[in-house]
Amino acid sequence: MSLSALLGIELPLIQAPMAGVQDHRLAAAVSNSGALGSLPCAMLDAAGLRRELTALTEKTCKPFNLNFFCHTPPAPQTQQEAAWREALGPYYAELGIDPASIATGPGRQPFSAELADLLDEFRPAVVSFHFGLPEAALLARVKACGAKVLSSATTVEEALWLEAHGADAIIAQGLEAGGHRGHFLDMDLSRQLGTFALLPQLVQAVSVPVIAAGGIADAAGVRAAMALGAAGVQIGTAYLCCDEASTSAVHRAALHSPAAQHTALTNLFSGRPARGIVNRLMRELGPITPLAPAFPLATSAIAPLRSAAESQGSGDFSPLWAGQNASGCKAIGASELTRELAQGFSH
Repeated sequence: MSLSALLGIELPLIQAPMAGVQDHRLAAAVSNSGALGSLPCAMLDAAGLRRELTALTEKTCKPFNLNFFCHTPPAPQTQQEAAWREALGPYYAELGIDPASIATGPGRQPFSAELADLLDEFRPAVVSFHFGLPEAALLARVKACGAKVLSSATTVEEALWLEAHGADAIIAQGLEAGGHRGHFLDMDLSRQLGTFALLPQLVQAVSVPVIAAGGIADAAGVRAAMALGAAGVQIGTAYLCCDEASTSAVHRAALHSPAAQHTALTNLFSGRPARGIVNRLMRELGPITPLAPAFPLATSAIAPLRSAAESQGSGDFSPLWAGQNASGCKAIGASELTRELAQGFSH
């Protein structure tokens, strides 16, 4: 079965879910264009998800994807949190922030029974996960509501695991991709492969459809992925500057600047490796540091720095998520970009 038939869409193209830079508006625009729009849900509680789903279903009757994280929340480590805030101390002083005023908290929640209740009500066509799959009972609830299940793999071993545990299709997330790495079986970054090295290996290893993600920014990239056996493509960075995205002015400016040519994996902003445009914090602390608390506990200490700097027009402390190829970022409507990308399927 083709990916389009499996997911009920016209184009085998998925807009990558991108928490913090989009809401239902981008997802609806992409879905209405015949591709699969995605709504990132990891930063939403049940009430927030209900609001977004209500708005999304008012804007489209086409299939859409809901994306959740399924990490295991870590226990807070008081000593590590203190060391992390001490490392950030000079920046707090520079921006006039009192460290004692900063709340602690995870910022991102894993998929839960409470969120599964909303799936029963709204019955999305597709549900995707990052960092593996949820426990069997929760996954069974997702499937019972009629949704097809996708998840990201960054190695052959992860793809085989996902297929064995019930994924209907697998996203081959190459090292070029922006945002959080989806790895979950092995945290060794040296095992992460580029999209066009990973993709054909996954296609050979599993029998479910494989979706290429990472570094694909235009129709030519779409054609290349399909030539290597992809059943479809997932594209995120190219949508960041679309009219319907909620990407900040600071982030948009960075994407359109020479700085976008230099991205790196960093754990500074969340505690887990994610690809973003290199900025001051990444240069001065190093993109990867053992000081950062475990995902997602690093976020709370960074948040006030980000807010203060962005109010001054600076992205020095912002997670400027982006893949290695930002050349497709355009300030156009998402439907127009989707049509341009779809040309890669017609040749």
